[in-house]
Amino acid sequence: MSYMPYAGSRRRLYRARLQRVSIHRDGSAVTSAPGTGRSPYFSARETHSAIVLFMGDLAYKIKKPVDLGFLDFRTEPARLAACHREVELNRRLVPDVYLGVADVTGPHGEVCDHLVVMRRMPDDRRLSTLVMQHAAVDDDLRRIAHMVAAFHARSERSALISEQGSRDALRSRWAATFDQLRPFHGGALVPEVAVDVERLTLRYLAGREPLFATRIARGFVIDGHADLLADDIFCLSDGPRILDCLDFDDRLRYVDGLDDAAFLGMDLERLGAPELAAEFLGWYVEYAGDPAPPSLLHHYLAYRAFVRAKVACLRAGQGDAAAAAEAREHADLAHQHLASAAVTLVLVGGLPGTGKSTLAGALADEFGMTMLRSDRLRKELAGLSPEAHAAAPYRRGLYAAAWTDRTYGELLRRAESLLALGESVVLDASWSDQRWRDAAIAVAERAHADFVALRCVAPPEVAADRLRSRSGISDADPSIESAMRADAHSWPEASEVDTTTAVDETVRHAAAHIRPKPARRPWLPPRPRLAPD
Repeated sequence: MSYMPYAGSRRRLYRARLQRVSIHRDGSAVTSAPGTGRSPYFSARETHSAIVLFMGDLAYKIKKPVDLGFLDFRTEPARLAACHREVELNRRLVPDVYLGVADVTGPHGEVCDHLVVMRRMPDDRRLSTLVMQHAAVDDDLRRIAHMVAAFHARSERSALISEQGSRDALRSRWAATFDQLRPFHGGALVPEVAVDVERLTLRYLAGREPLFATRIARGFVIDGHADLLADDIFCLSDGPRILDCLDFDDRLRYVDGLDDAAFLGMDLERLGAPELAAEFLGWYVEYAGDPAPPSLLHHYLAYRAFVRAKVACLRAGQGDAAAAAEAREHADLAHQHLASAAVTLVLVGGLPGTGKSTLAGALADEFGMTMLRSDRLRKELAGLSPEAHAAAPYRRGLYAAAWTDRTYGELLRRAESLLALGESVVLDASWSDQRWRDAAIAVAERAHADFVALRCVAPPEVAADRLRSRSGISDADPSIESAMRADAHSWPEASEVDTTTAVDETVRHAAAHIRPKPARRPWLPPRPRLAPD
């Protein structure tokens, strides 16, 4: 065995160490201590595509001669190219860890294979180990978030890279994963979960092309790391070391920066530390200045979890007995995040004084949605401030039919734009006219969004009491409420919400009609509930 990057006595030392290693053609490795042929001389770790040998202060990675569909290392030239590419790409983040590429030679000096030579990292400082030991890693995660955001800021951008961040490119990657995992349905994967993951994924992507186009235009698609796993991050006293980026297919490394960061968030969550995932992702989006909607973060968390499900399935196919359970765990995680990613249009309606604005605001806070109010928009269209007094008799002035139609039309236009950008929306209005309720349903259908209608109810005396005592942007008074009640039509498709109960109970009842509160909330900085113009 010979080593291209080394010389002299150090080179002979590395050679002496590796002469105890036998690398088989199938990619497996065996070794023994010098002179004994029995006791282990080093440790090794195996992945689906490589074996890493740890000896002294160095680590050596040999590529398996396998074809996994998404990578093909069956030939020696392919493995050599992959080794050099791995060193080149990882030196972007950790130039002091990736030392070079070594040739493995046979008894007569012929080159048999190649190894990536790395500085060995201390196992006890591995992020995954620290997390599972419940060690304090908050400061380390902040540094990692800053390091990743800074890496993304200086990462290469180009038209070719941007193309891989499009909606269609992401859908193609999902489709390839779905196809590769179909043989594992009923084995490593629960069929019902895998099928619903595909359904939810395609529904989200179908209505979100403007979101991905906007991400590209704002420069969020970069040449990233694409494999941020806690197992490959080491928390050292002089700063973190992030190893082992994806190197076998450049296109898979051309990703949205949020997608890149979501990989580590997903992995921390899988390790049983959702609060650490929350901290890391919150710091990342702060440092990156990323205004992404919660749905996109959930979608990327799901994507990364399902990619790991694929890797676990491949390992299960290679005989790893524990991998099937890991595949199911990752698939479940993907499923949960896709359910939370569902873009939703919620109508909160009812007569004046029934508490619809209070409920709409609480639901927007609960689910990280954007809230649009007809009262505010009506005055904006008239050039008035939201607090301006514009009271008029029933169906007169700003509340005449023409103004109301204009208000609802603009309300739905803005909602449709937000839904296409991945924002779930709560619309606060009376929704007394069936025409506009039907128009709202059509908006949700075009946006491939879930649709929920809620009608707030309260006894007339309670509503009148609230109207007499409240202040705010609404101009309705008890006389308007009485006229609207007399003119009200049925709204059979809406779920009734009694707003005379305690606010928390009312919100809990209404939220159950939307979707279960996500066990894993979107970890983003606080965002305004009212959409900008």
